Amino acid sequence: MEGSRDRRRCHVRRRRFALGRRALRDDVAATKRCLWAGTDPLMLEYHDREWGVPVHDDRVHFEFLLLEGAQAGLSWAIVLKKRPGYRRAFSQFDPEKVARYTSKRIEKLVADPGIVRNRLKIAGAVRNARAFLEIQNEFGTFDAYCWGFVGGRPKVNRWTTMGIPATTPESDALSKDLKRRGFTFVGSTVIYAYMQAVGMVNDHLVDCFRYREIRRLY
Repeated sequence: MEGSRDRRRCHVRRRRFALGRRALRDDVAATKRCLWAGTDPLMLEYHDREWGVPVHDDRVHFEFLLLEGAQAGLSWAIVLKKRPGYRRAFSQFDPEKVARYTSKRIEKLVADPGIVRNRLKIAGAVRNARAFLEIQNEFGTFDAYCWGFVGGRPKVNRWTTMGIPATTPESDALSKDLKRRGFTFVGSTVIYAYMQAVGMVNDHLVDCFRYREIRRLY
């Protein structure tokens, strides 16, 4: 009798799980999104909740600079899956703490499977944290510094296809200035991806449901 009840409960759980997955697939199919979001739940959540939302928190700016630099040569999906590992490994993306990392700490991170184990990228993140703090000292906040490159307001584009450029004059200028200040892994392509992520530019396609939602945030 008990075994029969357990089997029924298991059947109900499996059916609910299957219905949940089917509902997710139906929602993905019915809702207009940017094509790059695909069908992966993690990518969909990132697209639907974060990408393109204007950021004004310095720690979040540092997080995306670090993650976009780590992505160089890789897919964003890989980095997104490792995001919890990065959060743990890099002190919750606190630039003051990361700036104090020693060579011994860097060697430890190179062996951490929770992040991309690239020595140059890891050492670059520490170097960037130190340069990040210098910008804060000069401008008050990193936010005030970076938003100055778009005149303090998001640049709103009207893309109808995924032919979005990899760089812009604004990303070129920000990249050049960051390099001058000692940052690394901040080429114009990386920086434009960062600008898209933190909402300095709205590059959602015009028929994506997030395009108008984000415009209402301005």
